[in-house]
Amino acid sequence: MRMKIEIIGAVQGVGFRPFVYRLAKEMGLKGFIINTPEGVRIEVEGENLEEFLKLLQTQKPPLAHIYSLSVEYAQQIGYTDFEIRESNAFGKKEAFILPDIGTCEQCLMELFNPEDRRYLYPFINCTHCGPRFTIIERLPYDRENTTMKSFNMCELCRKEYENPEDRRFHAQPNACPKCGPWVSLYDNKGSLLAEREEAILLVLKALKEGKIVAVKGIGGFHLMCNATEEEAVKTLRERKRRKEKPFAVMFKDLDQLRTFAKPTPLEEAILSSPERPIVLVEKGSGTLSEAVAPGLKKIGAFLPYSPLHYIITKNLDFPLVATSGNYSEEPIVKDNAEALEKLSQLADLLLLHNRDIKRRCDDSVVKVVGGVPLPIRRSRGYAPLPIKLPYKLSKKVLAVGGMLKNTFAIAWEDRVFVSQHVGDVENYQTLKSFEEMVLDFMELYEFEPEVVVCDAHPRYETTRWAKEFSKDRSIPLLKVQHHYAHILSCMAERGLKEKVLGIAWDGTGYGTDGNLWGGEFLICDYKNFERVYHFRPFRLIGGEKAVKEPRRVALSILLEVFGEQALNLELPFKEKELNILFISWKKGINAPFSSSVGRLFDGVCSLLGIRHYNSYEGQSAMALEDLYDPSVKDHYSFEIEGNAIDWRPLILDLLKDKSKEKAPSRFINTLAKIALEVAKRIEIERVCLSGGVMQNDPLVSKILEYLTGEGFKAYTHQKVPANDGGLSLGQVAYSLFLD
Repeated sequence: MRMKIEIIGAVQGVGFRPFVYRLAKEMGLKGFIINTPEGVRIEVEGENLEEFLKLLQTQKPPLAHIYSLSVEYAQQIGYTDFEIRESNAFGKKEAFILPDIGTCEQCLMELFNPEDRRYLYPFINCTHCGPRFTIIERLPYDRENTTMKSFNMCELCRKEYENPEDRRFHAQPNACPKCGPWVSLYDNKGSLLAEREEAILLVLKALKEGKIVAVKGIGGFHLMCNATEEEAVKTLRERKRRKEKPFAVMFKDLDQLRTFAKPTPLEEAILSSPERPIVLVEKGSGTLSEAVAPGLKKIGAFLPYSPLHYIITKNLDFPLVATSGNYSEEPIVKDNAEALEKLSQLADLLLLHNRDIKRRCDDSVVKVVGGVPLPIRRSRGYAPLPIKLPYKLSKKVLAVGGMLKNTFAIAWEDRVFVSQHVGDVENYQTLKSFEEMVLDFMELYEFEPEVVVCDAHPRYETTRWAKEFSKDRSIPLLKVQHHYAHILSCMAERGLKEKVLGIAWDGTGYGTDGNLWGGEFLICDYKNFERVYHFRPFRLIGGEKAVKEPRRVALSILLEVFGEQALNLELPFKEKELNILFISWKKGINAPFSSSVGRLFDGVCSLLGIRHYNSYEGQSAMALEDLYDPSVKDHYSFEIEGNAIDWRPLILDLLKDKSKEKAPSRFINTLAKIALEVAKRIEIERVCLSGGVMQNDPLVSKILEYLTGEGFKAYTHQKVPANDGGLSLGQVAYSLFLD
């Protein structure tokens, strides 16, 4: 009997073929395995085929993910041995591309072994680790289809590459100091200073001297400096034009991290995972520069994930700021020429290498929210592994996501390939990068969409792009309400098929009535939604300006509560400015209505005198989150009038509260009570939480506590962000039941 096995999944470049080869040899089976654009195909003849099939799935390599496996039986044809055949480049491009994976323990042992031929080689890798997504140019995943194609393997590397018993068998980035890429150091005038080992020694010297170095990594450049040196970090902030938004910090290992922070066991597990994301952890008593994360209790920490990172950090006794190599609001730099042009104005030195990066891929960010890991930014280490839909699509879909924290997605059948983090698509540079990345995905998967889905906001750059793109290709364009897409995203990733109550709270989203929504309770299925409750709208004085000035939101809140009498209160405005803003509020001039809970956080933060200005999105909410005290159990008042949540009693209670240090906790508890009260009125068992506000750990934890305590089943995100980075998945889900 012959067994024909077709596997679709992350099975290329992870040591899957040598694993199958060894298993077949051990069991005395004959046949072959071959990479295909769909995944791998195996044919085996002999005895115990069912046992082979079982072991194939239970003993597979740790990085291998089998998405689907089909088996067909046929007559034996008399294979004489088991072999690994050359890849087939024809067929549908459906193979899963593995994300870039952190350096494995075996490679690390070799990296720091003076007797090993790859001792201190910055590009060591094997089938268990290293770059994948950022170097592949086309499928199938073979050397000639990657940016490593220009490096001819030496005799020893070729021997490893061709030996099925070796862990570097068909490790496409396989190389060594003799035949592979190398690093080069330049000053910020563009002059070559050193190469290879000497270049790294000079980088270490510069970092010890407090200088800023741009370092080319896996998916782009980092800007690095001593995270304990106040002047170095401040200088980086000035050059990067990044006033207060936190910097990520790279620690050499968990021991070093524990001297500067207090990670929980779960956070340590995430930090040490093969994906190696940035993880938000509580600061400790170590002497990190205050400029790393000004005014916050948490820092974004991560561990080395490339051999070059390990070499640099091992030789330093301090952690490093390692932030994206770009100006704020621009795409991360990935190419050498671009780095010499742009990053020379930000860094004192530039450490380049000559392995090309095919596509930008920023670091992922994870935060533990409600007791489970939540991706805040899903990128390196996670993208582009697909997410399975609960139903199959009838058409191929391109979903372009939102404007902020953008991701896009391509999808067919029941698979959604969500892109790496693109960023805020608000200017020409990021729009150009967005378009390049969309076209790159389409080329990589030989994908041609039959329908395009976008956000309903008419002024999003992604919506405008989708309109032109669909028009040029004469394919339908669907527009999805922002908060509905948030809930669909949560439903899809959690595999929910039943109708749910969706609680979508965020900063801003375009509503079906033309107003700005952001405090929504929606009854949803995949075909439609009903807005059943929402927060009482208030005006955003100055529109977008109110997002950066919480004091404007606070003023609007006070005017809603007290009317014109609010002008007699002590307010953070000059008299002339206050009069102009009052007229704007009263006449509705550049003061759109908003039901946003995110903006309510801003207003409360200002009312409590904590922050009157935001230098980055979510800063006020993060400040209130830091002030939450779990020992505070009570909450403020609120009312429900019709289908509107009246928050004015909450504000009155807050203003009367003599215990201002407990006010943030009572405010957050009140929001959780509101969620429970509405859920009890709706009486739908399944409740989905989504939107940027649902990244607030104490709020989500409290909502989950209240809902589960009353018998509800509550669902949060675990695979895609609750923020706008998850919108593209929800947009795909909206197209599930197209005619």
